[in-house]
Parts: sequence; C-alpha cells; structure tokens
Amino acid sequence: MSRKKIPINKPTPKHPSQGKQERYIQPSILMGLFFKSSYGYELIHNIQSFGFVEGQAPPGMIYRHLRQMEEDGLVSSKWKTEGTGPAKRVYWITPEGKEVLGVWIEYMKGQAKNLTTFINHYQAVQKK
Repeated sequence: MSRKKIPINKPTPKHPSQGKQERYIQPSILMGLFFKSSYGYELIHNIQSFGFVEGQAPPGMIYRHLRQMEEDGLVSSKWKTEGTGPAKRVYWITPEGKEVLGVWIEYMKGQAKNLTTFINHYQAVQKK
C-alpha cells in the first residue's frame, strides 16, 4: 500500500491552513480595534501581526466584515474629514464588540489547550 505525500508548503484541498484565514478575521478586527480606533487600510496592516492572515488581507473582505460587524453592533464608525487628503472612515470597538472578543479569546484558549494536548500525544508516541 503506497502513501501519497502531501507537501506542506503547497496549497491542496487537504492543507491544514486552507479555509482558516477568513474564520479568524472577525476576532482579528476586534483585537485590532481593541488596541486603538483605526481606519480600514491601517487595520488591514495591523491585523497581519496576529498571524491568521498570510500576506495582506484582501481589502474587500475586511470592509465586508466591518460593515457586517457594524450592523451587528460590534463596531461603530464615523467619517474623519478634517485635515488634508481624502476622508477616512474611522472604526472603534463597542462594548458589545469587547464582549464578543472575550468569547473569542475563551474559545481560542480552549482550542490552544486541545492543540497542545494533541501535539503532546503525537510527540509521546513518536518518542517510542
């Protein structure tokens, strides 16, 4: 019986990271706004540091999430028109958004615990 090797660095339908990027956009946006109010383009760059988005997040995806999150009451925004240059829409997290971020953090802590347990089991068997 031959086993087909799946290269980790090539995207395939079975690659572990596929489909995960958009899953964590909401908590990434909320975390970005938790630190400071921001406009979309700045937020796109800031959320990269959280590690869920490879490369630059697609602006359309970020703005789509921001609009939905504003409709859901998780973020608020207003146009900033003072100064030179084009107007910018500035976003900030609402109290409801902070609650949802807290729920995400608890979920991620549970996931991290499960992943650590899984890895520890693998490493224990591999040592034998």
